[in-house]
Amino acid sequence: MKNLFHLAFPVHDLDAAREFYGGVLECGEGRSSECWIDFELYGHQIVTHLAPDFVRQNVTNGVDSDAVPIPHFGILLSIDEWKELAEKLKAKGVKFIIEPKIRFEGEVGEQATMFFLDPSGNALEFKGFLDFNEVFAKQ
Repeated sequence: MKNLFHLAFPVHDLDAAREFYGGVLECGEGRSSECWIDFELYGHQIVTHLAPDFVRQNVTNGVDSDAVPIPHFGILLSIDEWKELAEKLKAKGVKFIIEPKIRFEGEVGEQATMFFLDPSGNALEFKGFLDFNEVFAKQ
């Protein structure tokens, strides 16, 4: 079995989280309680924890001319999976904070990227690569 990551993060509303992660992103739902929900995101475990009073700061860093939200999380996909997901999200009316695009075009580490927020303001980034050997490649 491969190693999997686990990420737990705050949300303001579990019903909205269930609709977004289960409905929009089509994540499988695992165990849950009145305070949290487990989801399967491309084979990994993410857990939404109810924290209605959590205050998020609006912080960004510049990356290839974009204001990238900090913190954020997501998945690295093949370019074909990324394109399919981008089209699916557009069809579902997801509002992007960084529209689907190619970053570092023509450079080592070229990647497709897109950013959007969940209903609680958590930033997600999904990347697409033609060659996963370039994920950690240096210039």
